[in-house]
Amino acid sequence: MPVRDRVRFFMNGELVELADVDPTRTVLQYLREDCVQTGTKEGCAEGDCGACTVVLVALDAAGTGLTVRAVNACIQFLATLDGKELLTIESLAGPGGQLHPVQQAMVDEHGSQCGFCTPGFVMSLFALFKSDSAPDRVAIDNALAGNLCRCTGYRPIVAAARRMYELADNSSWLTASAGANVGESDLVARLAALQDDADLVVADADRQFLAPATVDALAAAMLEQPSATLLAGGTDVGLWVTKEYRDLDPVIYIGRVRELAVIRVADSTLHIGAGVTLTEAVPHLVEHYPDFEEMFLRWASPPIRNAATLVGNVANGSPIGDSMPALMAVGTEVVLRKGSRRRSLPLEAFYVDYQVKDLEPGEFVERISVPLPTGNTVARCYKVSKRFDQDISAVCLGVSFVLDDAVARNVRLAYGGMAATVRRATNAEQAIEGRRLNDATIAAAMDAIDRDFDPISDMRATATYRREISKNLIKRLQLDMSGKTTSVYRYGRAS
Repeated sequence: MPVRDRVRFFMNGELVELADVDPTRTVLQYLREDCVQTGTKEGCAEGDCGACTVVLVALDAAGTGLTVRAVNACIQFLATLDGKELLTIESLAGPGGQLHPVQQAMVDEHGSQCGFCTPGFVMSLFALFKSDSAPDRVAIDNALAGNLCRCTGYRPIVAAARRMYELADNSSWLTASAGANVGESDLVARLAALQDDADLVVADADRQFLAPATVDALAAAMLEQPSATLLAGGTDVGLWVTKEYRDLDPVIYIGRVRELAVIRVADSTLHIGAGVTLTEAVPHLVEHYPDFEEMFLRWASPPIRNAATLVGNVANGSPIGDSMPALMAVGTEVVLRKGSRRRSLPLEAFYVDYQVKDLEPGEFVERISVPLPTGNTVARCYKVSKRFDQDISAVCLGVSFVLDDAVARNVRLAYGGMAATVRRATNAEQAIEGRRLNDATIAAAMDAIDRDFDPISDMRATATYRREISKNLIKRLQLDMSGKTTSVYRYGRAS
């Protein structure tokens, strides 16, 4: 297999080639310290505030079109830019310094005061501008969910999001290069020229970054270096570096493995590869489980969802990871790979203890397999957190059962935030199994929670609060099934 020792990407229309790359150097550090492009700001250094938002342009799965995605530069490792185009606030100016329509709209609508957060807002709006030609208020709010402002409030920024479409046709101004507009076909061609089948291996004086091109090469690399840090979106690993100052060596990146970026349906099962981002995976999950949509819309921000992978969230194994209660409730399995060997485990069997998974040295999660629902399957997911948007759950409940003549069968209740791992509430399941969802059944299930969990108190919630909420979510399920509207989403968004 050929090996390449340079990271290659475009920035502001110019090809950048880098060798001797620090494996954990962030895009934000590169922009501000190496390129002295200070328009991109550092606010939180953990992907929460959006001040550092940039846009990555990449080839789509077919290789014939483009994806335009906002990401957080503060936790995006520099070497992961390989094969992409990086756009910053400096990239948007047109000939003669003419403002991009998004920038002009922010000026016209007075969407900036101190200006510190403004470049991040502009880049999030630019990504929206290129991906949605007529967003409604909900779509605008979703696009801006990862950007925080402490000056203006958000009304003028939302007004700018609406005005930007009045200032230019959406097909223009993808980026500016050498003072001239660049069309989509030009970008496709120059990004296609960067794609190859070589394994990428770059290093600085002490540490190494590997980006295999195939899943077989990835499996071989993990066998050779089983203690390596496996990197997907970096939305958690990035914090190990920016907040905990961990020295990671080596780093093995899966983002160039095309086989892992596949979503397919086979044998009544949705298979999602380890390289599929949340942005790509969620629509497929919601297509089959539409009642999961509320939770997914409240899960992280667009820049996080654009980088993070669904399998990465599963493999991380946090007890407050939002995907696992829903996935565990519907019977998801993980497919593990070690060398040429594969094995499958139910998701609940994968988690052994806090941050301990059933993984052998050199083994990794290759994909997850999500059973598709039958016509009488009921699936719900309820999230409780301090903030509406972009907040980690205090308690999250995933529910699935088959409704057979008003009787619940094959009941599965999976809770996050209640134990050292996401775990099923087996006693509460037994209280509901084979019964109607009447007051007596629900009361018995709520009482059974005390036998299922002994929650802890922490910064997100007290044990008492968690215990009460976990019971009340079962009551919420009953209200849902009775036809009452219990969604909080409609109260969290302006129309």
